[in-house]
Amino acid sequence: MYTQSFNVPDAPDGKTVPLAPSKEDAALQAAFDTRIDADGRIEPQDWMPEAYRKTLVRQISQHAHSEIVGMLPEGNWISRAPSLKRKAILIAKVQDEGGHGLYLYSAAETLGTSRDQMLEGLHSGRAKYSSIFNYPTLTWADVGVIGWLVDGAAIMNQIPLCRCSYGPYARAMVRVCKEESFHQRQGYEALLVMMTGTEEQKAMVQDAVDRWWWKCLAMFGPPDADSPNSAQGMRWGIKRVSNDDLRQKFVDATVPQAKVLGVTLPDPDLKWNEERQHHDYGRIDWNEFWETVNGNGPCNKERLATRVKAHNDGQWVRDAALAHARKQQSRNMKEAA
Repeated sequence: MYTQSFNVPDAPDGKTVPLAPSKEDAALQAAFDTRIDADGRIEPQDWMPEAYRKTLVRQISQHAHSEIVGMLPEGNWISRAPSLKRKAILIAKVQDEGGHGLYLYSAAETLGTSRDQMLEGLHSGRAKYSSIFNYPTLTWADVGVIGWLVDGAAIMNQIPLCRCSYGPYARAMVRVCKEESFHQRQGYEALLVMMTGTEEQKAMVQDAVDRWWWKCLAMFGPPDADSPNSAQGMRWGIKRVSNDDLRQKFVDATVPQAKVLGVTLPDPDLKWNEERQHHDYGRIDWNEFWETVNGNGPCNKERLATRVKAHNDGQWVRDAALAHARKQQSRNMKEAA
């Protein structure tokens, strides 16, 4: 979902990606640069600078963590969905998010890091995930707003990643984006239904929009002037569009959708700028963003504890699967002999 990995190192005292040229083999570096300049793809077997590899591991693993932690705010509503139809849709969506995490962990593994290493980083609190998932889902309207706004912001971030210079990541994102597009549409449709309901339901939707709007704008990461590593990411072809440009596209796309929906976006400074041909919008509270990123959001501890418990409770499934695989391998070897 997520450009935060260009701004948020995993460890609290993590180092930023160095911008200095690689000191490794000059011919290999030159070949890498030529492929990047030609908008080509880097594959797992290709040589790559260590800083490029580390940046990808951090971004892809943060993205994968965000997908599986992102199952939690909505999964909490599966048993409380207002109808069988809504329950089935929500179950399918949460399953999709789990699948996205698996695609992305697999892509990161091609860079030489193991699934266990990535999960240990998440469960220990060293690795980050998108700050948006550290807020509570208070009502059923939150589920719809997450689909419309959170997944809508994710799509803005993720579509450019389909052209990422690293092949496995780019290919994984093609399917992810198709499924996220469905998630955004189902969220918006759920809100449309609520907005044709009672005054209480309409107020519920407006309240959810008020609580999530600014958090979604922060999802794109800090302003470009405060995001020094983004330039290197764009130079490498990992990142294709700047934080501010993505945020502006999201605002411009969402304003007309809000009008159709019949809700007010909670920004008194939001207005069309004829000269820029874009919407102007107000100031984002970056202090809240960084507080949440650094573990002080309303649900940080709850989300991490739930994730760790789910992993530990599922250990018997992983053990059984490994035992079955070993048994199957032994049987195949005996048959081959």
